[in-house]
Amino acid sequence: MELIDNTADLAALCQRLSTADFVTVDTEFHRETTFWPLLCLIQIAGPDEAHGIDALADGLELAPLYELFQNPSVVKVFHAARQDLEIFFHLAGIIPTPLFDSQVAAMVCGFGESAGYETLVSKLTPARVDKSQRFTDWSRRPLTDKQLTYALADVTHLRDIYVRLNADLRKSGRTPWVADEMEILLNPATYTLEPSEAWRRIKSRDKKPRFLAVLKEVTAWRERIAQKQDVPRRRIAKDDVLVELAALVPTTEKALSQTRLAKHFARSKHATGMLEAVSKGLSTPDEKCPRVPRTPDKPAGLGPVIDLLKVLLKARCEANDVAQKLIATVDDLEQIAINDQADVRALTGWRKELFGDDAIRLKHGRLALALSEDRKTVKVIDR
Repeated sequence: MELIDNTADLAALCQRLSTADFVTVDTEFHRETTFWPLLCLIQIAGPDEAHGIDALADGLELAPLYELFQNPSVVKVFHAARQDLEIFFHLAGIIPTPLFDSQVAAMVCGFGESAGYETLVSKLTPARVDKSQRFTDWSRRPLTDKQLTYALADVTHLRDIYVRLNADLRKSGRTPWVADEMEILLNPATYTLEPSEAWRRIKSRDKKPRFLAVLKEVTAWRERIAQKQDVPRRRIAKDDVLVELAALVPTTEKALSQTRLAKHFARSKHATGMLEAVSKGLSTPDEKCPRVPRTPDKPAGLGPVIDLLKVLLKARCEANDVAQKLIATVDDLEQIAINDQADVRALTGWRKELFGDDAIRLKHGRLALALSEDRKTVKVIDR
C-alpha cells in the first residue's frame, strides 16, 4: 500500500475525487509537545478508493487537497470534526465545505449524546474497529503497511456510516437539522485563538474586575508566547500560576520571588514579560476591566419547574430519537423557566417545534405529564 508523498500524485488523486459526491476524511496528529497540532497523516477516501497522504513528506504541497476541500460539489465527511477542522484552519485558513459530521448526524438519528466512531461502525457496518495501532507515533517514518491499513479503516468505514446516516436523514426529513449544527463548525470564530480572550478559559472563583483585568493580561501574555514558540501553554506557565499572579499582583522580581507558585519565574527569561503583563492589568482603566455578568438569583419555586422541563425534554427526545444535548442544556431550561422569550436555541426553529413550544405550554399549565399505563414511559397530555 503506497503512501502519497508528492504533490503530483496528490493533485492526481484530488482531480479524481473532484467528481465524487462525497469524500471521507480523517487525520492523525500529535499535540503533546506543541501548541499547534502537528499534522502527520491525512486519510481520504472516495466511493471507490482510499489513500493516506504523508503530511510530513519533504516538498509535499497540500494545495490540491485544499482546493478539493473548497469544491462545493463534494461533501466532506468527518467524524467529530472539530479538531481536524482546527488543523486545516490553522494551516491554510480554510474550513472544508460543504461539511457533514457523522457524530452530529448520529445524535440527530438517535444514537445518543456523543456517538463514538466505534459504536457507529458496529451498529451501521458489518466491520469491527481494529484498536491495535491506536497508540502509534504517527510522526515516525517509515509507516508500516499495518499502520496504514489501520489508519485507512477510519475513512473506509466512514463511507458506509455516511451512506446509512445520510439515507436516514433524508427519509426522516432531518437533513436541515444537521445543517443547522454545521454552522458552528463552519464558523471561523470557532477556531480563532485570540490571546485577549484566553482568560475566559481559566477557572477561578474571584470575579472582581481588577483581578480579571490582571488575569486577562497575564493569560494573553502566556498565549502569545506559547503560540510564538509553538509549545503547550503549560510549558510557559500553568493556569494556577496565572490565577496566583492575578491575586497577588507582583510588580517586581522580589515580589515575584516571594510568591508560592510563581517564584521560580523571578530569575527566568519570562520574568520581565510576566511582570509587564501584571502591570498592564493593574493600569487598565476601571471602566475597561472585564466584568462577568452576575447570575441572577432564581425565583423561589423555580426548581420544580426546571425538573418538569427536564422530564419533558427527555420524553420528547426519546420519542423522536434525538440526543438531548442537541435540543437544550440545563442552563437553557433554567432560562426558559424564568422567561418565555429566553434567547436560547430551544425556542427557535426545529427545536421549538420539537420541544420549545411544549415547554412554554407546560410552564403555563396547558400541558401535563403522566405515566403511561405500563408505567414505562411518560405521556404528554393536552389540558
